[in-house]
Amino acid sequence: MMINIRFPRYRVEAELYDTPTGHALYDSLPITRNVIRWGDEIYFEVPVTSILEPGAKAEVQAGDLAYWPNMPAFCIFFGPTPVSRGAQPVAASPVNVVGRLKVLDLQQLKGIHEGENVTLERVS
Repeated sequence: MMINIRFPRYRVEAELYDTPTGHALYDSLPITRNVIRWGDEIYFEVPVTSILEPGAKAEVQAGDLAYWPNMPAFCIFFGPTPVSRGAQPVAASPVNVVGRLKVLDLQQLKGIHEGENVTLERVS
């Protein structure tokens, strides 16, 4: 399931995986919210309720897209977070990895500021 993630000055294509949470997110699109930053993680609230799936984890990879049930939120990981011990992203608590960015452009992602708009939409 292909989606676009659009910021005011940047757009990236991504894939959502064939999982229950991936389908729930895809079915809820389009979503427009304001970005929250936590280190090199962008996240924002989504209107989706899902449980942690088998394989949920806190240690993820740069470029991973995840669902964090605590808010609930959609997360874009691209580098270390405040709880990372090295360069690998680590979520605040376990997340469902639900997809992956097609291109990991660190410069563009690092330039996205707290409060900027983001839109998730299906690729048509």
